[in-house]
Amino acid sequence: MSDTVTKAPERLAEPIRAEDLPHPMEKWLRMDRIPHIWCPTCGLGTVVTALVEGIKEAQIEPDRLAVVSGIGCTGRVAGYMKFDSFHTTHGRALPFATGLRLSNPKMKVVVVSGDGDIFGIGGNHFIHAARRNMDLTVICVNNFIYAMTGGQVAPTTPGPANTSTTPFGAFEPPFNLPYLAESCGAVYVARWTSLDVRRMSHSIAKALLKPGFSLVEIIAPCSTLYARRNRLGSGLDLLKFYQQNAIIQNGAKTADVGIDFQRPFIVGEFVDAERPTWEELMRKQMKSVLGEKFIPHEGGECSSCE
Repeated sequence: MSDTVTKAPERLAEPIRAEDLPHPMEKWLRMDRIPHIWCPTCGLGTVVTALVEGIKEAQIEPDRLAVVSGIGCTGRVAGYMKFDSFHTTHGRALPFATGLRLSNPKMKVVVVSGDGDIFGIGGNHFIHAARRNMDLTVICVNNFIYAMTGGQVAPTTPGPANTSTTPFGAFEPPFNLPYLAESCGAVYVARWTSLDVRRMSHSIAKALLKPGFSLVEIIAPCSTLYARRNRLGSGLDLLKFYQQNAIIQNGAKTADVGIDFQRPFIVGEFVDAERPTWEELMRKQMKSVLGEKFIPHEGGECSSCE
């Protein structure tokens, strides 16, 4: 008989299951609040992804950044992100963010909210934050309607779109958000669709690193209300429309980038200017009046500064 011993085959390793792997966004999201409430194809998930990628590209530490939002579908972003985050009252995200920024100038403050929240009830706050050139980054998700609160006409609704408060078609001229932002004093203004994740991420990174008031507008579908009420198909149909009709024109005049109902529209980086921030002007004025008596407020320390 042969003395050769036949070895049993080694057991193959168990396949790795996707659900056993850490989620790639786990560092940035409050996973205990997932799943989120957003409708499929609404675009807010990709906006959150782009925001995270922009923060990483700008190399901003999580404990150096705060996220502020108002009310609405987009307003839920702050609650899902693992930063110092603040879910404020309707239209008040910008004054809250202003106070937060001035209380701690070492913090980078980002406002993420919708077109109704920022430019409807919050429109006056937007105008003055841009005029003052407050050092804030504003990301506005524009879906052309008040989505969470019932589908009412919004400041950006193009005519003759149907909403719950304009059942015979909207007729008010909508805001051209980049034009409004530039005319009020914003130093960086860009617009992309929710499909443009990489371009969106780069613009958010630029906005974060730009001293002063920045606006990044994101055109996103509302599949539940806007698309359904206007018989535009599904959210995927709207995304296909954006893919085929968004025309990139970096440097375009903001006066020419208004959006009409279901017509081709312009996206890109429109404004990249320089002017002193509110904080710089305030310190200069106080220094000229008070001289050495003026002690500028530098803000508190964070854990990474120790």
